[in-house]
Amino acid sequence: MKKFVNFRFIVLFALTLILSPIARAQDNVIDEVVWVVGDEAILKSDVEEARLNAQYEQRKFDGDPYCIIPEELAVQKLFLHQASLDSITVSEQEVIQQVEMMTNRYIQAMGSREKMEEYFNKTSTEIREALRENVRDGLLMQKMKQKIVGDVKVTPAEVRRYFKALPQDSVPYVPTQVEVQIITLQPKIPIAEIEDVKRRLREYTDRINKGEADFSTLALLYSEDKGSAMRGGEIGFKGRGELVPEYANVAFNLQNTKKVSKIVESEFGFHIIQLIEKRGDRINTRHILLKPKIPMKELTAATLKLDSIANDIRSDKFSFNEAASVISSDKETRNNHGLMPNPRTNTSKFEMQELPQEIAKVVDKLNIGEISKAFTMVNEKDGKEICAIVKLKNRINGHKATITDDYQSLKDIVLEKRSEELLHKWILEKQKRTYVRINDNWKNCAFKYPGWIKK
Repeated sequence: MKKFVNFRFIVLFALTLILSPIARAQDNVIDEVVWVVGDEAILKSDVEEARLNAQYEQRKFDGDPYCIIPEELAVQKLFLHQASLDSITVSEQEVIQQVEMMTNRYIQAMGSREKMEEYFNKTSTEIREALRENVRDGLLMQKMKQKIVGDVKVTPAEVRRYFKALPQDSVPYVPTQVEVQIITLQPKIPIAEIEDVKRRLREYTDRINKGEADFSTLALLYSEDKGSAMRGGEIGFKGRGELVPEYANVAFNLQNTKKVSKIVESEFGFHIIQLIEKRGDRINTRHILLKPKIPMKELTAATLKLDSIANDIRSDKFSFNEAASVISSDKETRNNHGLMPNPRTNTSKFEMQELPQEIAKVVDKLNIGEISKAFTMVNEKDGKEICAIVKLKNRINGHKATITDDYQSLKDIVLEKRSEELLHKWILEKQKRTYVRINDNWKNCAFKYPGWIKK
């Protein structure tokens, strides 16, 4: 079934915290507790922040936002509480990937890092830090929903019945979708650059061991994991599965809190690690991350190589499929002839806004079967700069859905409706077992989920 990984939700959830100073600047009333769910409070300022974020997103409310928003926040707390009870976790790798992806998208949308900082009135480091915990909560909620829903299935007969029962004016409109193939090259990082990164990390280790500097001070000054750098490199208590394997293998073998680990290479760069505390199967560490830089000449060389490959494909020396399977550095698409998968739908079809922005700009100008010129982009998974060419395999113009052409889309709608029914039922049951108190001034609402106010 389609996974409940709703990245738009995670973005909106995270923006609430980023925009919070704007909300507080416009609300001079003393803060107050308006709801209590379990042992968690919902403040008036929380509601106001979410309302202003909804304005930013041009969201229209079907009712009073001061009724809808606190109820939505209360439901979020129900999911997060259950995730904690069920020991559901998300890995640091997942969080970092989402934070990097979102930060890069903000930069692309606003034109530069400086414009992003000016818009949010925060440094890029502060923006990443604001995103980090909210992204974690958003991912935890999605995993909790997946667990509640389980492996929901619908039959072809159920999909046909659903479509047949739809009034003509309710048949869903399917926006324009594209299928895209991609070949990427990771430009070479010179050995000298890698050695320079390792030299700097060895220098930091030496200074720490000699007592000339604290690990946390050096992390604050030099670590390129900006989220943890603000906390002196501390990443908080994590289970082994929440860390990238290379990091976990070294961190969990550390015994002495005064010692610094050997240099560890992961997909994010090179680390040195220091143990803070162990508690059972969880560990708290701090680290310094340095990322080798790609010289411009290597980016240029990779771009020229891809342009040459594109010309050879156009000359029928080999196919795009063959080149992607042999040449591409992207593991996710290499084994599928370069065809990009859409993680939101588990298909290869994308609406234009679902594509990474750099790819969408290029694809928008291509005809079906056409191959782009080489371009550079930031890999959303690890924040590294890569070079790419893309081919527009197919474009399906927007249209009203038909059972023949859009069975998968209709099946997803039925699956989503079935999943929403299960989640609705779960929320009603969770309400019964959870202490809820609502300020008298906030009770006069037609709530979506009856049962908040217990008789």
